[in-house]
Amino acid sequence: MTRSIKRTALAGLMAGSLVLSACSETDSSSSNSNASDATAIEGLSGATGELVAEGASSQQNAMNYFATQYQSAVSGASLAYNATGSGSGVKNFIAGQVAFGGSDSPLKTDQIDPAKQRCGGNEAWHLPMVVGPVAIAYHLEGVEDLNLSTATVAKIFKGDIKKWNDPQIAKENEGKDLPDKDIKVVYRSDESGTSDNFQKFLKASTGEWDTEGKSFPSAVGAGASGSNGVASEVANIDGGITYVESGFAKQQNLGIANLDFGAGPVKLDADTVGVALDNLAFKTEGNNMVVDTEKLFSMKDQGAYPLVLTTYELVCSKGYDEKTRDQVKDFLTVVLNSQDAQLEELGYIPVKGSLHDRLQKAVEAIS
Repeated sequence: MTRSIKRTALAGLMAGSLVLSACSETDSSSSNSNASDATAIEGLSGATGELVAEGASSQQNAMNYFATQYQSAVSGASLAYNATGSGSGVKNFIAGQVAFGGSDSPLKTDQIDPAKQRCGGNEAWHLPMVVGPVAIAYHLEGVEDLNLSTATVAKIFKGDIKKWNDPQIAKENEGKDLPDKDIKVVYRSDESGTSDNFQKFLKASTGEWDTEGKSFPSAVGAGASGSNGVASEVANIDGGITYVESGFAKQQNLGIANLDFGAGPVKLDADTVGVALDNLAFKTEGNNMVVDTEKLFSMKDQGAYPLVLTTYELVCSKGYDEKTRDQVKDFLTVVLNSQDAQLEELGYIPVKGSLHDRLQKAVEAIS
Protein backbone atom coordinates (compact mmCIF):
# COMPACT_ATOMS: atom_id res chain seq x y z
CA MET A 1 0.00 0.00 0.00
CA THR A 2 1.41 3.43 -0.90
CA ARG A 3 2.07 6.11 1.69
CA SER A 4 -0.67 8.29 0.24
CA ILE A 5 -3.20 5.49 0.63
CA LYS A 6 -2.03 4.88 4.19
CA ARG A 7 -2.43 8.56 5.00
CA THR A 8 -5.90 8.56 3.49
CA ALA A 9 -6.93 5.49 5.50
CA LEU A 10 -5.54 6.93 8.72
CA ALA A 11 -7.17 10.27 8.06
CA GLY A 12 -10.49 8.51 7.56
CA LEU A 13 -10.02 6.57 10.78
CA MET A 14 -9.20 9.76 12.70
CA ALA A 15 -12.15 11.53 11.18
CA GLY A 16 -14.40 8.68 12.20
CA SER A 17 -13.04 8.83 15.74
CA LEU A 18 -13.68 12.59 15.89
CA VAL A 19 -17.26 12.07 14.73
CA LEU A 20 -17.79 9.41 17.38
CA SER A 21 -16.26 11.67 20.04
CA ALA A 22 -18.53 14.50 18.99
CA CYS A 23 -21.54 12.20 19.19
CA SER A 24 -20.47 11.13 22.68
CA GLU A 25 -20.16 14.71 23.91
CA THR A 26 -23.49 15.67 22.34
CA ASP A 27 -25.30 12.74 23.93
CA SER A 28 -23.65 12.94 27.37
CA SER A 29 -26.56 14.88 28.82
CA SER A 30 -29.05 12.25 27.71
CA SER A 31 -30.43 9.82 30.27
CA ASN A 32 -29.73 7.00 27.83
CA SER A 33 -26.30 8.06 26.53
CA ASN A 34 -24.99 4.50 26.09
CA ALA A 35 -27.66 3.61 23.57
CA SER A 36 -27.06 6.91 21.75
CA ASP A 37 -23.30 6.29 21.55
CA ALA A 38 -23.90 2.89 20.00
CA THR A 39 -25.92 4.21 17.05
CA ALA A 40 -22.82 4.46 14.82
CA ILE A 41 -23.17 0.72 14.15
CA GLU A 42 -26.65 -0.67 13.76
CA GLY A 43 -27.78 -3.26 16.26
CA LEU A 44 -25.51 -2.45 19.22
CA SER A 45 -27.06 -2.57 22.69
CA GLY A 46 -24.63 -0.02 24.13
CA ALA A 47 -23.80 -2.18 27.18
CA THR A 48 -20.89 -0.66 29.10
CA GLY A 49 -18.09 -2.12 31.20
CA GLU A 50 -15.02 -4.24 30.59
CA LEU A 51 -15.31 -7.36 28.45
CA VAL A 52 -12.66 -9.91 29.42
CA ALA A 53 -11.28 -12.45 26.95
CA GLU A 54 -8.16 -14.55 26.52
CA GLY A 55 -6.42 -16.77 24.03
CA ALA A 56 -4.49 -16.97 20.77
CA SER A 57 -1.61 -14.55 20.37
CA SER A 58 -2.04 -14.90 16.59
CA GLN A 59 -4.95 -12.46 16.76
CA GLN A 60 -3.43 -10.09 19.32
CA ASN A 61 -2.82 -7.24 16.86
CA ALA A 62 -6.32 -7.64 15.44
CA MET A 63 -7.81 -7.61 18.94
CA ASN A 64 -5.94 -4.41 19.77
CA TYR A 65 -7.47 -2.80 16.69
CA PHE A 66 -10.96 -4.17 17.41
CA ALA A 67 -10.69 -2.96 21.02
CA THR A 68 -10.09 0.59 19.80
CA GLN A 69 -13.04 0.36 17.44
CA TYR A 70 -15.24 -1.10 20.18
CA GLN A 71 -14.38 1.65 22.63
CA SER A 72 -15.15 4.26 19.96
CA ALA A 73 -18.46 2.67 19.03
CA VAL A 74 -19.71 2.15 22.60
CA SER A 75 -18.78 4.84 25.10
CA GLY A 76 -17.94 3.28 28.46
CA ALA A 77 -17.14 -0.16 26.99
CA SER A 78 -13.70 -1.74 26.70
CA LEU A 79 -12.01 -5.03 25.89
CA ALA A 80 -9.31 -6.69 27.99
CA TYR A 81 -7.76 -9.41 25.83
CA ASN A 82 -4.96 -11.46 27.34
CA ALA A 83 -2.90 -13.08 24.54
CA THR A 84 -1.67 -16.11 26.50
CA GLY A 85 -2.13 -18.64 23.69
CA SER A 86 -4.93 -20.90 22.48
CA GLY A 87 -4.46 -23.45 25.26
CA SER A 88 -5.08 -20.93 28.01
CA GLY A 89 -7.90 -19.32 26.07
CA VAL A 90 -9.80 -22.59 25.79
CA LYS A 91 -9.07 -23.54 29.41
CA ASN A 92 -10.29 -20.26 30.86
CA PHE A 93 -13.32 -20.08 28.57
CA ILE A 94 -14.40 -23.51 29.78
CA ALA A 95 -13.72 -22.46 33.39
CA GLY A 96 -15.95 -19.42 32.95
CA GLN A 97 -13.10 -17.02 33.69
CA VAL A 98 -13.52 -15.12 30.42
CA ALA A 99 -16.50 -14.17 28.25
CA PHE A 100 -14.97 -15.67 25.12
CA GLY A 101 -11.83 -17.55 24.23
CA GLY A 102 -9.60 -17.13 21.19
CA SER A 103 -8.24 -20.35 19.68
CA ASP A 104 -6.53 -21.26 16.42
CA SER A 105 -7.85 -24.82 16.83
CA PRO A 106 -11.35 -26.15 17.53
CA LEU A 107 -12.30 -27.73 20.84
CA LYS A 108 -11.08 -31.27 21.30
CA THR A 109 -13.65 -34.03 21.68
CA ASP A 110 -13.17 -34.17 25.45
CA GLN A 111 -13.61 -30.39 25.74
CA ILE A 112 -16.99 -30.15 24.02
CA ASP A 113 -19.09 -31.31 26.98
CA PRO A 114 -17.24 -29.16 29.57
CA ALA A 115 -17.70 -26.15 27.27
CA LYS A 116 -21.39 -26.98 27.02
CA GLN A 117 -21.64 -27.12 30.82
CA ARG A 118 -19.91 -23.74 31.05
CA CYS A 119 -22.62 -22.40 28.73
CA GLY A 120 -25.42 -23.62 30.97
CA GLY A 121 -26.03 -26.76 28.96
CA ASN A 122 -25.97 -24.91 25.64
CA GLU A 123 -23.66 -25.43 22.68
CA ALA A 124 -20.41 -23.49 22.44
CA TRP A 125 -19.87 -22.07 18.97
CA HIS A 126 -16.67 -21.67 16.96
CA LEU A 127 -16.77 -18.36 15.09
CA PRO A 128 -13.79 -17.91 12.69
CA MET A 129 -13.65 -14.12 13.02
CA VAL A 130 -9.96 -13.48 12.40
CA VAL A 131 -8.19 -14.80 9.30
CA GLY A 132 -4.41 -14.63 9.35
CA PRO A 133 -2.00 -16.26 6.91
CA VAL A 134 1.01 -17.98 8.45
CA ALA A 135 4.38 -17.00 7.04
CA ILE A 136 7.53 -19.05 6.87
CA ALA A 137 9.55 -16.10 8.09
CA TYR A 138 13.31 -15.92 7.89
CA HIS A 139 16.29 -13.64 8.51
CA LEU A 140 19.11 -14.33 6.08
CA GLU A 141 21.46 -11.48 5.29
CA GLY A 142 21.75 -10.90 1.55
CA VAL A 143 18.71 -13.00 0.62
CA GLU A 144 15.54 -10.98 0.05
CA ASP A 145 13.60 -13.49 -2.04
CA LEU A 146 13.33 -17.17 -1.19
CA ASN A 147 11.33 -20.10 -2.59
CA LEU A 148 10.62 -23.18 -0.48
CA SER A 149 8.52 -26.23 -1.28
CA THR A 150 6.37 -27.65 1.50
CA ALA A 151 8.57 -30.77 1.52
CA THR A 152 11.66 -28.60 2.10
CA VAL A 153 9.92 -26.70 4.89
CA ALA A 154 9.12 -30.00 6.65
CA LYS A 155 12.75 -31.14 6.36
CA ILE A 156 14.03 -27.84 7.75
CA PHE A 157 11.83 -28.03 10.84
CA LYS A 158 12.69 -31.71 11.29
CA GLY A 159 16.38 -30.85 11.18
CA ASP A 160 17.05 -32.95 8.06
CA ILE A 161 18.19 -29.84 6.19
CA LYS A 162 20.71 -27.90 8.26
CA LYS A 163 22.40 -25.43 5.88
CA TRP A 164 20.95 -22.57 3.85
CA ASN A 165 22.96 -23.67 0.80
CA ASP A 166 21.70 -27.25 1.02
CA PRO A 167 21.29 -28.71 -2.51
CA GLN A 168 17.51 -29.03 -2.11
CA ILE A 169 17.11 -25.33 -1.20
CA ALA A 170 19.57 -24.38 -3.96
CA LYS A 171 17.54 -26.34 -6.53
CA GLU A 172 14.42 -24.37 -5.58
CA ASN A 173 16.32 -21.07 -5.84
CA GLU A 174 18.38 -21.34 -9.01
CA GLY A 175 20.58 -18.35 -9.73
CA LYS A 176 20.52 -17.11 -6.15
CA ASP A 177 23.61 -16.86 -3.96
CA LEU A 178 22.71 -18.82 -0.82
CA PRO A 179 25.18 -18.49 2.07
CA ASP A 180 26.93 -21.38 3.80
CA LYS A 181 25.19 -20.68 7.10
CA ASP A 182 23.48 -22.86 9.65
CA ILE A 183 19.68 -22.84 9.63
CA LYS A 184 18.48 -21.84 13.09
CA VAL A 185 14.93 -22.99 13.72
CA VAL A 186 12.78 -21.07 16.21
CA TYR A 187 9.50 -22.66 17.34
CA ARG A 188 6.68 -21.78 19.74
CA SER A 189 7.62 -22.94 23.24
CA ASP A 190 4.11 -22.35 24.63
CA GLU A 191 0.99 -24.34 23.79
CA SER A 192 -0.21 -22.77 20.59
CA GLY A 193 -2.95 -23.19 18.03
CA THR A 194 -0.43 -21.91 15.48
CA SER A 195 1.82 -24.89 16.26
CA ASP A 196 -1.19 -27.22 16.05
CA ASN A 197 -2.23 -25.90 12.65
CA PHE A 198 1.31 -25.73 11.30
CA GLN A 199 1.85 -29.40 12.13
CA LYS A 200 -1.52 -30.28 10.56
CA PHE A 201 -0.42 -28.35 7.48
CA LEU A 202 2.93 -30.17 7.23
CA LYS A 203 1.18 -33.53 7.53
CA ALA A 204 -1.60 -32.71 5.05
CA SER A 205 0.65 -31.07 2.46
CA THR A 206 3.62 -33.45 2.59
CA GLY A 207 2.52 -36.66 4.33
CA GLU A 208 5.95 -36.63 5.98
CA TRP A 209 5.23 -35.09 9.37
CA ASP A 210 4.53 -37.34 12.35
CA THR A 211 3.79 -35.13 15.37
CA GLU A 212 0.65 -33.13 16.12
CA GLY A 213 -0.92 -30.93 18.76
CA LYS A 214 -0.39 -27.51 20.30
CA SER A 215 3.11 -28.34 21.54
CA PHE A 216 5.81 -28.21 18.88
CA PRO A 217 8.62 -30.81 19.05
CA SER A 218 11.69 -29.36 20.76
CA ALA A 219 14.37 -31.66 19.31
CA VAL A 220 15.40 -29.10 16.66
CA GLY A 221 16.09 -25.42 17.28
CA ALA A 222 15.13 -23.14 20.15
CA GLY A 223 11.78 -22.08 21.53
CA ALA A 224 10.25 -18.66 22.17
CA SER A 225 6.91 -17.75 23.69
CA GLY A 226 4.12 -16.21 21.66
CA SER A 227 3.90 -14.97 18.09
CA ASN A 228 5.78 -11.77 18.86
CA GLY A 229 8.38 -13.81 20.73
CA VAL A 230 9.33 -16.09 17.83
CA ALA A 231 9.34 -13.19 15.34
CA SER A 232 11.55 -11.06 17.59
CA GLU A 233 13.93 -13.97 18.14
CA VAL A 234 14.38 -14.60 14.41
CA ALA A 235 14.93 -10.87 13.84
CA ASN A 236 17.99 -11.15 16.08
CA ILE A 237 19.43 -14.28 14.43
CA ASP A 238 21.10 -14.28 11.02
CA GLY A 239 20.03 -17.64 9.60
CA GLY A 240 16.87 -17.86 11.68
CA ILE A 241 13.54 -19.26 10.48
CA THR A 242 10.14 -19.71 12.10
CA TYR A 243 6.43 -20.13 11.42
CA VAL A 244 4.40 -17.11 12.48
CA GLU A 245 1.39 -15.04 11.47
CA SER A 246 2.38 -12.68 8.67
CA GLY A 247 1.57 -9.51 10.62
CA PHE A 248 4.25 -10.30 13.19
CA ALA A 249 6.75 -11.15 10.45
CA LYS A 250 6.10 -7.78 8.79
CA GLN A 251 6.46 -5.93 12.09
CA GLN A 252 9.97 -7.35 12.48
CA ASN A 253 10.87 -6.79 8.78
CA LEU A 254 11.50 -10.50 8.29
CA GLY A 255 11.71 -12.18 4.91
CA ILE A 256 8.62 -14.19 3.95
CA ALA A 257 9.25 -17.27 1.80
CA ASN A 258 7.26 -17.96 -1.35
CA LEU A 259 5.82 -21.44 -0.81
CA ASP A 260 5.35 -24.12 -3.44
CA PHE A 261 2.24 -26.09 -2.48
CA GLY A 262 2.43 -28.20 -5.64
CA ALA A 263 1.67 -25.74 -8.42
CA GLY A 264 4.75 -23.49 -8.25
CA PRO A 265 5.95 -20.86 -5.73
CA VAL A 266 3.20 -18.62 -4.37
CA LYS A 267 3.73 -15.22 -2.77
CA LEU A 268 1.80 -14.54 0.41
CA ASP A 269 -0.68 -11.71 -0.18
CA ALA A 270 -4.39 -10.95 0.05
CA ASP A 271 -5.09 -12.23 -3.46
CA THR A 272 -3.43 -15.65 -3.01
CA VAL A 273 -5.02 -16.13 0.41
CA GLY A 274 -8.33 -15.09 -1.13
CA VAL A 275 -8.10 -17.96 -3.64
CA ALA A 276 -7.77 -20.38 -0.71
CA LEU A 277 -10.63 -18.78 1.25
CA ASP A 278 -12.93 -18.98 -1.76
CA ASN A 279 -12.61 -22.76 -1.48
CA LEU A 280 -13.03 -22.97 2.30
CA ALA A 281 -14.97 -26.02 3.56
CA PHE A 282 -16.52 -26.66 6.98
CA LYS A 283 -16.91 -29.77 9.11
CA THR A 284 -20.02 -28.41 10.80
CA GLU A 285 -23.25 -26.71 9.82
CA GLY A 286 -25.23 -23.75 11.07
CA ASN A 287 -23.77 -21.25 13.53
CA ASN A 288 -21.00 -23.53 14.78
CA MET A 289 -18.33 -23.08 12.10
CA VAL A 290 -15.39 -25.49 12.31
CA VAL A 291 -13.13 -25.21 9.26
CA ASP A 292 -12.07 -28.42 7.50
CA THR A 293 -8.34 -27.77 7.85
CA GLU A 294 -7.32 -31.05 6.20
CA LYS A 295 -8.96 -29.94 2.95
CA LEU A 296 -7.59 -26.43 3.34
CA PHE A 297 -4.00 -27.43 4.08
CA SER A 298 -3.81 -30.03 1.31
CA MET A 299 -5.02 -27.54 -1.31
CA LYS A 300 -2.83 -27.31 -4.41
CA ASP A 301 -4.89 -24.91 -6.54
CA GLN A 302 -2.96 -22.61 -8.86
CA GLY A 303 -2.25 -19.27 -7.17
CA ALA A 304 -3.63 -20.32 -3.76
CA TYR A 305 -1.88 -19.77 -0.42
CA PRO A 306 -3.68 -22.18 1.94
CA LEU A 307 -1.38 -21.91 4.98
CA VAL A 308 -4.01 -19.83 6.76
CA LEU A 309 -5.15 -19.67 10.37
CA THR A 310 -8.84 -19.14 10.93
CA THR A 311 -8.84 -18.07 14.56
CA TYR A 312 -12.04 -18.91 16.39
CA GLU A 313 -13.81 -16.84 18.99
CA LEU A 314 -15.31 -19.49 21.28
CA VAL A 315 -18.66 -18.21 22.54
CA CYS A 316 -21.73 -19.54 24.25
CA SER A 317 -24.74 -19.83 21.99
CA LYS A 318 -26.82 -19.26 25.14
CA GLY A 319 -26.15 -19.13 28.86
CA TYR A 320 -24.57 -15.73 29.45
CA ASP A 321 -26.05 -13.27 31.91
CA GLU A 322 -27.82 -10.44 30.09
CA LYS A 323 -25.01 -7.89 30.39
CA THR A 324 -22.27 -10.27 29.25
CA ARG A 325 -24.41 -11.46 26.35
CA ASP A 326 -24.92 -7.87 25.19
CA GLN A 327 -21.21 -7.06 25.55
CA VAL A 328 -20.17 -10.14 23.57
CA LYS A 329 -22.68 -9.43 20.81
CA ASP A 330 -21.72 -5.75 20.65
CA PHE A 331 -18.01 -6.52 20.44
CA LEU A 332 -18.39 -9.20 17.76
CA THR A 333 -20.67 -6.89 15.78
CA VAL A 334 -17.92 -4.25 15.87
CA VAL A 335 -15.42 -6.89 14.73
CA LEU A 336 -17.56 -7.69 11.69
CA ASN A 337 -17.82 -3.98 10.92
CA SER A 338 -14.03 -3.61 11.10
CA GLN A 339 -13.01 -6.01 8.34
CA ASP A 340 -11.26 -3.24 6.44
CA ALA A 341 -8.02 -1.90 4.99
CA GLN A 342 -6.69 -1.02 8.44
CA LEU A 343 -7.05 -4.66 9.49
CA GLU A 344 -5.29 -5.77 6.31
CA GLU A 345 -2.41 -3.40 7.11
CA LEU A 346 -1.93 -5.37 10.33
CA GLY A 347 -1.37 -8.58 8.35
CA TYR A 348 -4.87 -10.09 8.43
CA ILE A 349 -7.30 -10.90 5.62
CA PRO A 350 -10.66 -9.12 5.98
CA VAL A 351 -13.61 -11.51 6.13
CA LYS A 352 -16.03 -10.90 3.28
CA GLY A 353 -18.88 -12.42 1.30
CA SER A 354 -20.74 -15.51 2.43
CA LEU A 355 -18.44 -16.14 5.41
CA HIS A 356 -19.10 -12.62 6.72
CA ASP A 357 -22.85 -13.08 6.26
CA ARG A 358 -22.80 -16.41 8.05
CA LEU A 359 -20.83 -14.96 10.98
CA GLN A 360 -23.20 -12.03 11.26
CA LYS A 361 -26.17 -14.39 11.43
CA ALA A 362 -24.44 -16.38 14.20
CA VAL A 363 -23.67 -13.27 16.28
CA GLU A 364 -27.28 -12.13 15.99
CA ALA A 365 -28.40 -15.59 17.17
CA ILE A 366 -26.46 -15.50 20.47
CA SER A 367 -29.16 -15.35 23.15
